[in-house]
Amino acid sequence: MQSKNKPSPSAAARRHIAALKDQPCAVCDEPVPVEIHEIKQGQWFTSVPLCTDCHRGPLLGIHGQKRAWSIRHMDELDALAKTVERVLA
Repeated sequence: MQSKNKPSPSAAARRHIAALKDQPCAVCDEPVPVEIHEIKQGQWFTSVPLCTDCHRGPLLGIHGQKRAWSIRHMDELDALAKTVERVLA
């Protein structure tokens, strides 16, 4: 759902988001469906695909206790690097 506090994505950003939705989770490699996590709100080109648990899970997720991230020794920059590598491959 689009927040009222940020502009809608451009056509290029929408294409990028669509490409990310075809990728597995950047943390645990679970296949689609994924949610798109913006590292910085409104900056669509620095977004990463995350499964529901790695995104919003209360224990595993980036918006929770980040245990899935800690287990894999990952932060958002690591997830972004993995995403860029997959998109460009």
